[in-house]
Amino acid sequence: QVQLVETGGGLVQPGGSLRLTCAASGDTSDTGGMAWFRQAPGKEREFVAALRRNGWRTYYNEIVKDRFSISGDRAFSAIYLQMTGLKPEDTAVYYCAAGRPILSSLRTMGGYTNWGQGTQVTVSS
Repeated sequence: QVQLVETGGGLVQPGGSLRLTCAASGDTSDTGGMAWFRQAPGKEREFVAALRRNGWRTYYNEIVKDRFSISGDRAFSAIYLQMTGLKPEDTAVYYCAAGRPILSSLRTMGGYTNWGQGTQVTVSS
């Protein structure tokens, strides 16, 4: 079992930046991918970005790909989400996820078996 803890959320003005961290503990040797999802009030949880062990490739939601960057260490003990050019519509609880997603499930919640508790990001002036 992998435990995930997200940190780094907070209140930021539009155009600002934040860096989220997801620390993983437990046995991560079988983790094939880790990702960030987010959920805004009244909306469904949506995919933000993922990092896959196979080829160490990154994947992004089109709406954030020019502003956000996912990275992590190759042991999957931690991943990060660097967010720049933040907009009010980026306001959400951001969740870290880990699992063994195949390519077709990489952008879906079903591709991941372990989830963190989330960290709130609020973009407002």
